Amino acid sequence: MNRSGSVIVSGAVEGLVDEAVFLRLVQYAGAVPGPVYGKNGKPSLRQSLMGYNRAARFSPWLILADLDRDADCAPPFRAAWLPNPAAYMCFRVAVREVEAWLFADRANLARFLGVPISRMPQAPETLSSPKRAMVELARRSRRREIREDMVPRLGSGRSVGPAYTSRLIEFVETAWEPQFAERASDSLRRCCNRLSELVKSFRVKK
Repeated sequence: MNRSGSVIVSGAVEGLVDEAVFLRLVQYAGAVPGPVYGKNGKPSLRQSLMGYNRAARFSPWLILADLDRDADCAPPFRAAWLPNPAAYMCFRVAVREVEAWLFADRANLARFLGVPISRMPQAPETLSSPKRAMVELARRSRRREIREDMVPRLGSGRSVGPAYTSRLIEFVETAWEPQFAERASDSLRRCCNRLSELVKSFRVKK
């Protein structure tokens, strides 16, 4: 907690889009974002997780990871990675990738991508690859710059376009609304609820 009485939440994530989501979620919970570590992929995040958990004995932490295909659902994934979370640890898992949490804000994402809302998935957590679905929607965009930035160029061998990450960060920072998205994503709703409880409990403790 800083001098103004605001709760500071530190964290760690897999990548840069996740970092933008982290910052937005901490603000949504009424806290102040602290340092964000990781941003170097899932193996690196897991390797450092025990150290982050030790730090969470004394101050709030939010760790975000993608479920991907590592488990059928989030609870066994969390149990395998962090069986004994510290008192101020909020370790949450996006089902199956953080893009699903962005899809959950259907209206704002449709507007950002320049596609009809009717093309947006109704149940983003059932998508086998939210990232691939995001690229396919961008391919149908009315906005040329979205297509050029987010869709991989023919023959590039890449799964996403050259500015895919930058575009999603832009969306999170300027248009994504967690209060709408959590209604369509159970894993996001659980994340928001747990983080809010954590911030409130730490504020009361101090």
